Amino acid sequence: MTETTSNRASPDAATQLDIYRRMLRIERNDDFTQQQIRRGRITAPYYSGRGQECIPAAISNLLDDDDKICTIYRGIHDMVAKDMPLKPLWAEIMGKVDGTCKGKGGPMHLTHPETGVMVTTGIVGSSMPIANGFGWASLLDGTKQVTIAYFGDGASNIGAFHESLNLASVWKLPVIFVCANNGYAEHTRFQDGTSVDQISKRAIGYGMPGYTVNGNDPVEMWQYANEAISRARAGEGPTLLECKTFRFCGHLLGDDNKYMSPGELDAAKADDPLPKYRQKLLDEGIATEAQLEDMKAAIEAEVQQAIDFAVESEFPPMDELRRDVFAKEISA
Repeated sequence: MTETTSNRASPDAATQLDIYRRMLRIERNDDFTQQQIRRGRITAPYYSGRGQECIPAAISNLLDDDDKICTIYRGIHDMVAKDMPLKPLWAEIMGKVDGTCKGKGGPMHLTHPETGVMVTTGIVGSSMPIANGFGWASLLDGTKQVTIAYFGDGASNIGAFHESLNLASVWKLPVIFVCANNGYAEHTRFQDGTSVDQISKRAIGYGMPGYTVNGNDPVEMWQYANEAISRARAGEGPTLLECKTFRFCGHLLGDDNKYMSPGELDAAKADDPLPKYRQKLLDEGIATEAQLEDMKAAIEAEVQQAIDFAVESEFPPMDELRRDVFAKEISA
């Protein structure tokens, strides 16, 4: 359901600036990635997160390294927002041995437990039952750690969604189910494949709070995420957040978007939340033009250093083909 945010805590100036930093880190990393693909330096499928930066940026501001995220193959923006180091991320995307998975996972299987990036899965909806496992571990260990399960609107129609929400509610797991509803399940329009007008309504059947949030409003995103995470840390169980947004680059980079209505994509890009939020920070005196430009330069330098690191890294040796495959190593 959709509710007013008037009775919810609001982010202070420092928090709002940090959310912008995370959004900008996603956008600049995405832009550099697309450049490298066009130049032929990366040969891999790429699922851009442009247009959806607000969601993980606002959520990650509320998380520590000990808090965990489980995301999907379209979730590189979730990892970048969590402050995953870019050097091993880029090395993995380029298939190099210094990558997070020694170059064997690629962009669809990135992981970095040190910053709480636990799983990137290529199986639609599987982030949710895995997140429940981490949530159960938090309960057993007696910690205040929370786990975020990121997924898309299409995944709300598979069994794992319903099973996960039910079990999380029964056990009061500290899991927040975050659905980025960008209007399309790959190429299928939301209303053509989903039986409810709001995914958040499905939370009612599982006895947990469910909210439909403007996923393109960083402040509103932070307010609802703050409430959900606070509930989870207090032992009050899970929350479902449906975050309405839009993807600027289609399901996959190179998507021709022919399934969209004429003008739909142009309208979404004209309402890009990143420049709108930047202007808000300037108008409210939260940051100056010079501060934001310095921030941009620092992020771009970080991304370029990561690219250089990945380019210089070696490809994995042949003996890696058999490593991490079987419990007992098989010799060549």
